[in-house]
Amino acid sequence: MRVLVGCEFSGTVRDAFLRRGHDAWSCDLLPCESGGPHLQGDVRDVLGDNWELAIFHPPCTHLCSSGARWFGKKLREQAESLEFVRRLLDAPIAKMALENPVGIISTRIRKPDQIIQPWQFGHGETKATCLWLRGLPLLVPTRIVDGREPRIHRMRPGADRWKNRSRTYAGIASAMAGQWTAAIEKEGL
Repeated sequence: MRVLVGCEFSGTVRDAFLRRGHDAWSCDLLPCESGGPHLQGDVRDVLGDNWELAIFHPPCTHLCSSGARWFGKKLREQAESLEFVRRLLDAPIAKMALENPVGIISTRIRKPDQIIQPWQFGHGETKATCLWLRGLPLLVPTRIVDGREPRIHRMRPGADRWKNRSRTYAGIASAMAGQWTAAIEKEGL
């Protein structure tokens, strides 16, 4: 299956699909941290390239509720970010997931299909993550763990803080690859 993981510089989700034998590519304006199949550039330029599945991680800087206190000062940036999200959601790809923290996508575009937490997938941390889905089932928790530490929320300021906060947890990436692959393969039978 041809899989596009848009707005991903880490390669975490892409690599989970590669391990399952898929033709998976990440795409981001930044180079990929881990090597592997990566398209460096604007994901909008490759949306029509016959992908069978796409998982998008649009930048949340102007979208997530954690930055709500600055919303009044960035109306133009928010409008541009929301238009980017709409463009991703309108891509000609039958199976799709868009991931973002709790924020204005829920009120300006539509409510998410699911909200997941890292602690449901083997990581003892909290980080509410919304999923907007098309043609895909809800993710089922794979390993509920204790801990529930808000590590992302408490992360110290620094040059790479935004990068460290935006990486997908390996347990969530593995669940996406495993569960969505199984669902798509079952449909093909």
